[in-house]
Amino acid sequence: MSAPAVGQAPARRRPGRPRHEELEQKVLDAALELIDAEQEITISKLVKRSGVSRAALYRRWPSLTLLIASALNTGRVVPPAICVDGDLRRNVFEALFGHGAEQAVEMYSESRFRQRIRLVMADRELQRAYWQSHVKMRRVPIEDALRAGMENGILRSDLDVESCFDTLAGAAYYQLVVRGESFRLPETRARLEKAFNTVWRGMAAFPSR
Repeated sequence: MSAPAVGQAPARRRPGRPRHEELEQKVLDAALELIDAEQEITISKLVKRSGVSRAALYRRWPSLTLLIASALNTGRVVPPAICVDGDLRRNVFEALFGHGAEQAVEMYSESRFRQRIRLVMADRELQRAYWQSHVKMRRVPIEDALRAGMENGILRSDLDVESCFDTLAGAAYYQLVVRGESFRLPETRARLEKAFNTVWRGMAAFPSR
């Protein structure tokens, strides 16, 4: 191949998403289609639906479990850092149960949400992969805010932050998974706030009566 003539700029890559991202999205879209159709997800089905080769698929995801975990996480992001100035209790509550949390929960259709719960509960390996690669990271902003509260003397210094998060978030999962309620219902929000305040009083360095 001859070199470009002097003064001639080399050919530039056309604008747009890199090819590997396009292939990745095709695979994830195919996985979500299967999830929405309540069909078993297999490599053969993904290759057929996406048009992406088996080899290319495995270069991105070493296992089918990790691929499904990525598909379940499509569209979800790590929340922003929480302001630790002012009313920390209110800021943490809004981060957990406010407008942003509502949007995150209701991003999926009810059918997809239930499918996600079904898939992770039926497959412990998938449950652990989804936790390690995605869910665990979304806890970081709230856990960091709780640690800041401990350092600033707002919260007790002997708290186990991960256990505190589990307890606070557990109230939300009970509403969604067990009771089948929406965050948008006033009575649901009232229950969440009462549960949150009860836990917060136990966490506070100087609990109000």
